[in-house]
Amino acid sequence: MGGKIALAIAVALSGCGGQRDARAPASAVAATATAGAGAETSAGVGAAGAGGERGVVLFLGTSLTAGLGVGAESAYPAVIQALIDSAGLRFRVVNAELSGETSAGGLRRLEWSLQEPVSVLVVELGANDGLRGLSVDALRRNLQTIIERTRERYPAAGIVIAGMEAPPNMGGPYTRAFHAVYPEVAKQYGAALVPFLLEGVAGDPGLNQADRIHPTVEGQRLVARNVWRVLGPLLEKRAASNP
Repeated sequence: MGGKIALAIAVALSGCGGQRDARAPASAVAATATAGAGAETSAGVGAAGAGGERGVVLFLGTSLTAGLGVGAESAYPAVIQALIDSAGLRFRVVNAELSGETSAGGLRRLEWSLQEPVSVLVVELGANDGLRGLSVDALRRNLQTIIERTRERYPAAGIVIAGMEAPPNMGGPYTRAFHAVYPEVAKQYGAALVPFLLEGVAGDPGLNQADRIHPTVEGQRLVARNVWRVLGPLLEKRAASNP
């Protein structure tokens, strides 16, 4: 891993959870798309509405998924909703985010987040585990359990795992073991993998806010592009099999 990227990871991870939202831990607001994209907003994961017939794409994540500093309407899940609508796909994004979340925290609130049938689960967890030097084995178990419980409830659900990196000051053995968790778990469960969520964004001052941690609006768009490369084909395939 290059020095610039390693430094970027250290900076990015150093504050992924530094600012916790004042909202309840069960905050899960459906992301809205850009103006004119035709996306709807629901009050939460369990909310019913005009878009109830649309398959749900559930994002389970941290402040990166929350769009901390730019707002949920500019966070990458909202950009994904706009891409979904532009592609004419009948899916509705639900953003079940919580700033400062660890993989253990994501697991604890999973049942609440799964109240509504899920077509695809996108998991963005682990950044705060790496920051705190938490057990890599625990991260692996938490991701595995999240996938297993999701599929127990919704056997046909697709899974996308967004990879993260641990800060280099944790030492080579830890960062290598941390890095390996994401592709290994994805392979084990046949999940789709986004190799590194912040690829092309981390370390670029023009794409990050003044805290050098959270992406700007443009940075969020690039994060959405990273996710869409993997999620888009999956949604198209599912749409084709369930017209």
